[in-house]
Amino acid sequence: MHLYHQIPERGPRKSRGAWRNFGFTLIELMIVMTIIAILIGIAAIRYDKVVQHSKEAVLKTDLRTMRDAIDNFTLDKQAAPQSIDDLQQAGYLRNVPLDPMTNAKDWVPQFDSVVLSPDQTTTGMVDVHSNSPRVSPFDNTPYNEW
Repeated sequence: MHLYHQIPERGPRKSRGAWRNFGFTLIELMIVMTIIAILIGIAAIRYDKVVQHSKEAVLKTDLRTMRDAIDNFTLDKQAAPQSIDDLQQAGYLRNVPLDPMTNAKDWVPQFDSVVLSPDQTTTGMVDVHSNSPRVSPFDNTPYNEW
């Protein structure tokens, strides 16, 4: 009695499915293409969200920079600026940034009669906002209210 059985080696199939050893079927390729398309769709949606989030971060930074420049101008000159260009001309801003939501220098200044110090002689611009009427998808507030 033999302890080992010999398994006969199988040669290439000579039946209908012999051609399958050399490539993929159309169905297999379609399934792979569908999976790739789904993954690309998911990546595109995530990419759009990342881009929108980065635009919002730039908007917040630009607003903070311009508001600090308004305050510094007012405290240094004892008079509020009358426009955003006043901040640039006086050297408080290197240049007026583009609004990332509108891709233009169309900031909306807010004027008020508030004074920052008792020595302030004139009132003027106290704040600045985006000109975009769109709403943030992350916190559901209009950009022009930031």
